[in-house]
Amino acid sequence: MGKFRYENMNGVSVSKSFAEIRQWRKERSAKRKDLSFVVPLCPDASAEWLQENRSRTAVTWIGHATFLVQMNGVNLLTDPVWAERMGFAKRLAPPGIALEKLPAIDAVLLSHSHYDHMHIASLKALHRRNPGMKLYVPAGLAAPLRRRGFARMTELNWWEKTELAGLELHFVPAQHWSRRTLTDTNRSHWGGWIIQRSGASQEEEAIYFAGDSGYFPGFKLIGERYRIGTALMPIGAYEPEWFMGKQHVTPEQAVQAFVDCGAERFVPMHYGAFRLADDTPREALDRLLAEWQRRGLPPDRLHVLLHGGTLKL
Repeated sequence: MGKFRYENMNGVSVSKSFAEIRQWRKERSAKRKDLSFVVPLCPDASAEWLQENRSRTAVTWIGHATFLVQMNGVNLLTDPVWAERMGFAKRLAPPGIALEKLPAIDAVLLSHSHYDHMHIASLKALHRRNPGMKLYVPAGLAAPLRRRGFARMTELNWWEKTELAGLELHFVPAQHWSRRTLTDTNRSHWGGWIIQRSGASQEEEAIYFAGDSGYFPGFKLIGERYRIGTALMPIGAYEPEWFMGKQHVTPEQAVQAFVDCGAERFVPMHYGAFRLADDTPREALDRLLAEWQRRGLPPDRLHVLLHGGTLKL
């Protein structure tokens, strides 16, 4: 990976001291959380429709940050994770679509290297089923993936773009960090993705997959560059806010990020599959809905998908 380390905008650091980590663990042990709510599986989830779809733009939530995005006859996956566990914790709810029931996948978009976003076993399983599948990854991540046996990759830095079968894929900033081992902190970049048709007119909407991010000025900058129709925004893993705040938005900050980027529709993600922090899926959803109502935003612009649910655009 080399010795270069990537940074956030304005040099914002999200690193934590051992004392802060100990304090979080101490607080966590004292909390009693209700984890009985589970994001349901969409009763109308249709693998058959997804396999046959060649013309409709659609977004299907598999779970956490994993979406199947279908546009221009191309099938893309974001941060594919079909893991049954994350560390020692069992998955809270099964994936909305079984991996073996997916349509043929043309490409994978990775936001960063954390285990809940880059799951090697899932990537290998997808590659076995789709030998021609391409990986689009943040700068610095191609070399370690190549050592894992992946060859068809394109690496991008912030604001760079590439093309795939009539689509433009733009890698855009986020405020986060990366690490897979004790020695590779921030040796690869992190970010989100803009997906739009090649040569799209100013009237044609893009899909924005925000990846993992704290609240930062980049949301507004992204909105100034692209006409975003659908924003796939994280709302979970924010508690305690004093510890998580620079790397994960709260539900309220996610709504502000949605407003900043000027999107038409909000689809929440990054909750309901893994317990990465102290908030619960119910708390994240309740705070999102409360903030949406407090701001008086139109209900039809918020699309809370069930696992396996599809938003047809």
